[in-house]
Amino acid sequence: MKAILALADGRIFEGKSFGSPGEATGEVVFNTAMSGYQEVLTDPSYKGQMVTMTYPQIGNTGINPEDIESRGLFLSGFIVKEYLDCYSNWRATMSLASYLMENGVVGIQGIDTRALTRHLRDKGAQNGIISTSDHDHASLIAKARAVPSMTGLDLASGVSCDKPYHWTEGAWDLSDGYPQVDLSTLKYKVVAYDFGIKYNILRCLVDVGCDVTVVPAGFPAEKALAMNPDGIFLSNGPGDPEPLVDVQAEIRKFVGKIPIFGICLGHQLLGLALGGTTVKLPFGNHGSNLPVMDMQTRKVEITSQNHGFAVDLHSLGDAACLGHENLNDQTVEGIRHCDLPIFSVQHHPEASPGPHDSQYLFLRFVEMMEKNKRQ
Repeated sequence: MKAILALADGRIFEGKSFGSPGEATGEVVFNTAMSGYQEVLTDPSYKGQMVTMTYPQIGNTGINPEDIESRGLFLSGFIVKEYLDCYSNWRATMSLASYLMENGVVGIQGIDTRALTRHLRDKGAQNGIISTSDHDHASLIAKARAVPSMTGLDLASGVSCDKPYHWTEGAWDLSDGYPQVDLSTLKYKVVAYDFGIKYNILRCLVDVGCDVTVVPAGFPAEKALAMNPDGIFLSNGPGDPEPLVDVQAEIRKFVGKIPIFGICLGHQLLGLALGGTTVKLPFGNHGSNLPVMDMQTRKVEITSQNHGFAVDLHSLGDAACLGHENLNDQTVEGIRHCDLPIFSVQHHPEASPGPHDSQYLFLRFVEMMEKNKRQ
């Protein structure tokens, strides 16, 4: 079936449909990961976006029930150069196209993703539309231009959990899959705010001894503190952090009272809560091969990233110091409070997909909680 991708600036790409037929709109971004497309698809941080994979062949490992990172698919569309319907993997249970069809996600293949990526890199991420039903270029461009900008959108509320729940699953093991942990072995109570949290973040917290209770994005700080936790975790998520003013207000209530660790959107919200501002990046950072420096140790790590906004360090003044720096574009990759047990990173130390270089950050959070543990 013929499919067309139209960008708001008038650029047109014609290809073939795979996945669900119909129309989908969103901000078009590119991801530079060579593998892990299933984790990309199930990352809630992609809500409202259409993801272009720069690796040319996608689909060869199929889909399996273990490599999912959330309760569903939240992205609007999936864009690849060459889709491979014949998959081969010992855990696979279905094809990528069937998975997209089952979840109502529109896909397009057979386009020049290298040209598309270069265009987005030069012109910036922009809104677009994929359609299998409307093949009129002018009509599609008009629809793409009518899509709301990502700036100013609160998307986290739409992917957060509805009510608190307890997480007890550890990291994947070759022989046992995902084990259920013995709660008596977990030393630190953590309240994790869900702005679109990835499952592997929760598994990483459990693996370093955290007894994790996940709460919705709008959960009151007073109720969280009443649980007598040793630390507060702020998760990743989609959209612009600035509209989440109520969430920022709740985060401020934790400052100076309890250790805080934030990732991705949680990092941005922490920066805003500390009095800073955020900026929209031209095309963002999405992939599993991005270099970052830990400013405390001066060590370089290769990281997994997925974000379109960044914290402006200068806007924080003396409220926080630079914790990590992105070595590609010198944007803020992490902050730490100069006096209080608070830190955050823009990248994803839990990987999935991606390298595991940054998993030491979960231990850093534990060390912080141990040092400040309530008597």
